[in-house]
Amino acid sequence: MGLFGRLSDLLSSTQRPAAGTPVLSLSAVREKLMTMNRDSAPYHIVSGAPEKVDLVAEWKVDKPDWRKVFEGPEVQKVFRIFLKFDEGNHEVRAVDREYAIGWSSAGATLSAGAGAFRGQKTEISFGGPALYSETLPDGKKVDYRFVSNELKKPLRDLIIACGWTYRGVTFQKL
Repeated sequence: MGLFGRLSDLLSSTQRPAAGTPVLSLSAVREKLMTMNRDSAPYHIVSGAPEKVDLVAEWKVDKPDWRKVFEGPEVQKVFRIFLKFDEGNHEVRAVDREYAIGWSSAGATLSAGAGAFRGQKTEISFGGPALYSETLPDGKKVDYRFVSNELKKPLRDLIIACGWTYRGVTFQKL
């Protein structure tokens, strides 16, 4: 891959598996992605059929049991990652969307107004208290501040471990 290809991958947050990584079937990749769904995780992977994509990774803001975690001044925006499988190229195309979050007595409302974002978002957080902590099945503790990378990184790492490319899409068709 030439310099332009590497630069393009960097700007789009595209990541490829290491050489020699076994390539799993589409059904195996989908199954592994669905294992990310845990009751204790503040995000879930759901069908993307209503959005005309394969899967959507999103924070559980619409779940009543999670309202107390997300509601408050600390969480003012949330991210959804739309995923589409390209089986022929062994890649998962992904686009991030950012939404402003508001609260009413009925629950969370997401709005994509003038400040909406579509593309690739990389956001990290330093300092400040965790808004939620989860202990994974392997005993590792994960602190969440509800920034994009906390949703994107485990998703991307799993896809790459399956021998598929995680291709970040900014302007192109998903």
